[in-house]
Amino acid sequence: MYSFESRIRYSQTDLEGKITPEAILDYFQDSSIFHSEDLGVGVEYLKKEGLVWVLSAWQIDIVRYPKMGERVLVKTAPYDFKGFLGFRNFVMESLEGECFACANSVWTLMDTVNKRPTKPNELMLDLYKLEEKYPMEYTERKIKIPTDMVSVNKEPIVVRPHHLDTNLHVNNGQYVRMAMDALDAKREIKRIRTEYKVSAVLDDVIVPQVIEKEECACILLNDVNNNPYAIVELTW
Repeated sequence: MYSFESRIRYSQTDLEGKITPEAILDYFQDSSIFHSEDLGVGVEYLKKEGLVWVLSAWQIDIVRYPKMGERVLVKTAPYDFKGFLGFRNFVMESLEGECFACANSVWTLMDTVNKRPTKPNELMLDLYKLEEKYPMEYTERKIKIPTDMVSVNKEPIVVRPHHLDTNLHVNNGQYVRMAMDALDAKREIKRIRTEYKVSAVLDDVIVPQVIEKEECACILLNDVNNNPYAIVELTW
């Protein structure tokens, strides 16, 4: 697996000095970017080719939250391509091999000129060496929205420049931050599932809608017409 070593920074920790769930997601996202950059098919290559990888779904399972100062090894590898879809695993572990978190992700390759999904080209298929699927529990890609629970709308969020990435869309991790902030009480999250629907852009208004159960919460990040940009499920 492609890997890079890092250290948990103070700026990535919560009130207890542990890494936040959002920071784990950021590490995973960065590792996939680093992997592509080192292969020569990163951000600038994709821009030149009129392509972009769009994240369709996350599943992140957290075993233990490392604390500030702990050294970590972040690893990633693609394990399958199906048409325009790419599938990729991630792992965060200690330098001694203790697993802190692992993840599965589904990506869609988009043609930015024709605004439609497209298959990876031969160069990309040749460079991305497929590896075995990581041994973790794999959930469904689609998140089932509870229909028998009361939902609560939270304060609307206006998309500002700091929410955006180089594609001028709200970054994947920002949706999870918004979902976390929508919870009334702090929880120790053990699993994050995210299903991305439509990319929000600058000045869009996102309205978090929370459906909370005993062991988890489903947060719909909607537009003003109640159509979801993303759906986030947090399990504790």
